[in-house]
Amino acid sequence: MGFQHGLSGLNAASKNLDVVGQNIANSSTIGFKSSRTEFSALVAAAAAGGSNSGMGVTASSSQQFSQGVITPSSNPLDVAINGNGFFCVQTTKGDIGYTRMGNFQLNSAGDLVTANGEKVLVKKLDANGNPLDGAPEGINLSSKGIPAKATTTISASINLDARTAAGTSRAASGTSLQAYDSLGIKHGVSMYFEKDPANANTWFIYDGLDDPSAQPTPIVRTPLATVSFDANGEINQVTALGTGVTQLTDPIGFSFAFTPDPATGATTPLQISVNLNDVTQYGNAFNVSKLSQDGYEAGTFVGINVAEDGSLMASYSNGVTRAEARLAMATFINPQGLMPTSNGNWLETRESGQPTQRTAGIGGAGSIVGSALEESNVDLTAELVAMMTAQRYYQANAQTIKTQDQAFSTITNLR
Repeated sequence: MGFQHGLSGLNAASKNLDVVGQNIANSSTIGFKSSRTEFSALVAAAAAGGSNSGMGVTASSSQQFSQGVITPSSNPLDVAINGNGFFCVQTTKGDIGYTRMGNFQLNSAGDLVTANGEKVLVKKLDANGNPLDGAPEGINLSSKGIPAKATTTISASINLDARTAAGTSRAASGTSLQAYDSLGIKHGVSMYFEKDPANANTWFIYDGLDDPSAQPTPIVRTPLATVSFDANGEINQVTALGTGVTQLTDPIGFSFAFTPDPATGATTPLQISVNLNDVTQYGNAFNVSKLSQDGYEAGTFVGINVAEDGSLMASYSNGVTRAEARLAMATFINPQGLMPTSNGNWLETRESGQPTQRTAGIGGAGSIVGSALEESNVDLTAELVAMMTAQRYYQANAQTIKTQDQAFSTITNLR
């Protein structure tokens, strides 16, 4: 039996050296997870009444999914997972692979791929930024553009000077901004405030100034609406609506029809809601702290960054940044049961269980770190020590075979 013991020991030691060599070889591989050798004794069961006898050892390896060091990079498409989970990719064979290797890039066709050319899978989003139902799929950014969006909402944060005397020209309390029609063409939208001579807490809102000198007909504007404030300077309500103007209660404001130049071919009129929730009347100078609108012109794709939840935040030439999709992430009940393949991927097996689709940072999934990569979790110093130990182990098992052979020779040489 001594030969069997030594032979099994040599096989186990060789397996151990293979595992150590694999770890050392991949100590610089992004997202690589090390393995360790696990030894088990082999025992032969004897017949009834006898005693069991050892037959040697067997060795197997198990993957260690401990966290690797996360290192910042200058590539905005580099991503790392801090915690549990895997990115989903479509392998060259068409399988769904799972990887921790996050050095992504765009190929010549504009597809988001891994460094090995495999498509990165994402979850498409609805208008509210929530993932749509359905299986993850690849994304192409080569023809990504963003169409023009007509202005639908204007939000104002303005203080009207409570000290303004009745009869003061509305030109002293006016502002304007650029709104967009359905083709992305800019149009000026103005808003002027004139104090009601009969009520100190009421102001008329106009969309322009009067022009008595205009020919052939002088321009005399009528108020779009009337806004009132309480004794504390907080907005109270909007009333006395003009023609075609409707009242808003949540938020406080009004909606009106804006007609752009019909010669442009844009949709006309535009229905624009004006949010006045943040308009106040205090004893401070007239001040516009914020005036914004939600329209924009068409834009072309400029670049992309990755948010903490895995959202692909695309930037466009018109200054808009929005989430185009979200990186698909999966977790497994038993990640050690995954089958490793080439290109830093793992495949689902019966032992791993089926993948659960996750959003980064939710439900046990790790968070996404953009412009960073997860290094291999191999401890090179520990592996070098393990290699020396494995070498001694191999030599010792070889020595048992040599010693057994010498003993066997002594017996055969007896006369």
